[in-house]
Amino acid sequence: MKLRIHDNTIRLRLNRSEVEQLKDTGLVEDAVHFGAGSALSYSLESSAGSSEPRALFCDGSLRVIVPEQMARRWASSEEVGMEAHDAQPAILIEKDFQCAHREEHDPEAFPNPLVT
Repeated sequence: MKLRIHDNTIRLRLNRSEVEQLKDTGLVEDAVHFGAGSALSYSLESSAGSSEPRALFCDGSLRVIVPEQMARRWASSEEVGMEAHDAQPAILIEKDFQCAHREEHDPEAFPNPLVT
């Protein structure tokens, strides 16, 4: 899962196996490790008790929580993203596509619709 923070927006990009994991378990998590045992952990969670996407930050952990039905619908469809512009911070969750401008091939990324 890729994490991007820009201004007051959090963006997560998930590859195919991570989208399946979210659909199956309701949780995808990762971390950035720094020296001296510190880390920034981040997760995407689906929750039956959530009515709208939200982000929480506590003790070095960023949790992005989305309604369970919204996550399941997104993961089971051709929809590219889920978003919450009114949230603080704003949230954008996307399926990660193959890069169109590089020779690299990421077998876990979704096929890029712009590349034939």
